[in-house]
Amino acid sequence: MPELPEVNALAAYLDRALAGLIVERVTIGSVQALKTAVPPYTALVGRTVASVGRRGKFLVLETVPGPAPSAHDGEADGGPRLAVVVHLALGGWVRVLDHLPTPASAKGRGYIAARFGFVGDGREAGLDFTEQGTWKRLALHVVRDPQEVPGIAALGPEPLDEAFTLDAFRALLRRRAQIKGVLRDQKAIAGIGNAYSDEILHAAKISPFALASSLDDEASERLYRAMRSVLAAAVERAAGLPPEELKDDKRAGMRVHRRTGEACPVCGDTIREVSFSDSALQYCPTCQTGGKTLADRRTSTFLK
Repeated sequence: MPELPEVNALAAYLDRALAGLIVERVTIGSVQALKTAVPPYTALVGRTVASVGRRGKFLVLETVPGPAPSAHDGEADGGPRLAVVVHLALGGWVRVLDHLPTPASAKGRGYIAARFGFVGDGREAGLDFTEQGTWKRLALHVVRDPQEVPGIAALGPEPLDEAFTLDAFRALLRRRAQIKGVLRDQKAIAGIGNAYSDEILHAAKISPFALASSLDDEASERLYRAMRSVLAAAVERAAGLPPEELKDDKRAGMRVHRRTGEACPVCGDTIREVSFSDSALQYCPTCQTGGKTLADRRTSTFLK
């Protein structure tokens, strides 16, 4: 699943490619992907892309009426903004085309959930939202305000915002929950998923099974610094990359996530895995659990 660094890079790339272009056509490849009915997605046709941004793991494509974005807040040419808000989920991705696309198809394992065509500045462009795998979870919303999307309205603070201080972070740790789950909880902190939570905990030398409420001041500060440094480095590494290179870049930057059986780059110990029904985590015993192996979340008693 794309997380904060990848979605940030996708948003910046799409903003450069699409801002100022007019939506010429919209086709929905699967009604399963479209989560809203009012306003209708057809209302996007004829509108201009004002910007593409990110909130948490969501892409937010803002449009305004008329042939060009307005400098005014909220409205242009007497009409309100409309936003396309997309959560790519586990198997979703984007594909940018240099031509107007044909209608989308939902057939096959890798299908096009939605397809957009754009014109302007003497050029054409297309944008596909695709999804791989059996489970279809990509979600597309057409809304007047991104805050109308429940997932966005419920998001916690952005971990790289200056306003998200160490004290604010510590306030989130006052719960008897495993720290990996707290880092992944979008209502607590926006944008961190399975991969970067593994990387952050490894950098902080903290067990994924440690209770958030058990972390002392030194450990919580170490975790806060690790979270910001790991994410900032990933954001910098992904900046400017086209969508087709982001997945490989993310994998190449991982030190423990999906590195089961490999040597830890810090201490040389073998990276271990804990499997769950629909996911897995990776960690280094020497760096994170005092050399102890975690069995699984039900039977392990190693919380520190």
